[in-house]
Amino acid sequence: MEQQRGLLLLFLGVQLLLVGMFLYQNHRGQGFTSFLRFLIQAKPEEAEGLPFLAQVASAGLPSWDVYSNLSQIHPMDLSDEDLPNCPAISPYISKLVMIPENLTMEQVVEKNPLVELGGQYWPPDCWTHHHTAVVVPYYGQARHLQHLLFHLHPFLQRQQLHYGIYVVNQVWQEWGGTAFNRGKLRNVGFWEAMQDEDWDCVFFHDVNLLPEDDRNLYICDIFPAHVAVAIDKFNYKLPYRGYLGGVFALRPIHYLRINGFPSTHWGWGREDDDIALIPSSQQPHEVTTYYLYFYT
Repeated sequence: MEQQRGLLLLFLGVQLLLVGMFLYQNHRGQGFTSFLRFLIQAKPEEAEGLPFLAQVASAGLPSWDVYSNLSQIHPMDLSDEDLPNCPAISPYISKLVMIPENLTMEQVVEKNPLVELGGQYWPPDCWTHHHTAVVVPYYGQARHLQHLLFHLHPFLQRQQLHYGIYVVNQVWQEWGGTAFNRGKLRNVGFWEAMQDEDWDCVFFHDVNLLPEDDRNLYICDIFPAHVAVAIDKFNYKLPYRGYLGGVFALRPIHYLRINGFPSTHWGWGREDDDIALIPSSQQPHEVTTYYLYFYT
């Protein structure tokens, strides 16, 4: 009797799981066909199992242009329901960094025709399972922001993510101004992002950090993650134990559990130290490298 009851509970649990997955697919705008494709899609190879450690696919393209291989991405004449799934590892990833001179925001817009007004992008040639919001606290660093957007848009597009970039601006007062409150800006950015989409991953990103390696995938693990663990300014090492600054990733449920970031700190960095005690992981140093961009 007990064995039959256990089997019945297992059967009901599997049914609930399948119904939940089907509803999730429908919420993403996908139909029954995509749901079946999701169930039978090939399992990633062992080397592809780590979300933050992908293998590089060499495209034999110039290493100086961060937009060089985006010309290979074209919209397909298919309905959303008929789009193929994006592969576990994007074929477009590489290792490209470029700091152009005299960059303007108009050039950033021109270079990214597939990015929607408001900063969202969907892969036009496949259906992705990864939906990431990037929240950027901003306090008058216009040149930094231009270079971050110029660099980050193609970086994320090569990873075949559905993403949105949210720049949260604290008003700059030249006559004596209010100190920077990064924790409060992060909290505002999180709630604004979640009103737009049901994001499954949120990256909190400093405006002056440029990722150097596409294998640094902007998707969330099961734990919150400190991502900017190797910055050139610090010789690609942590500046001190417990440092969680730069780029930090978590799922929305993690954000709710820590009740967001402290908003009582004015200035730089202390809100990161306050959350250093929460359980989190550090991503592989060999791929999560960043260039700290200075402009004076």
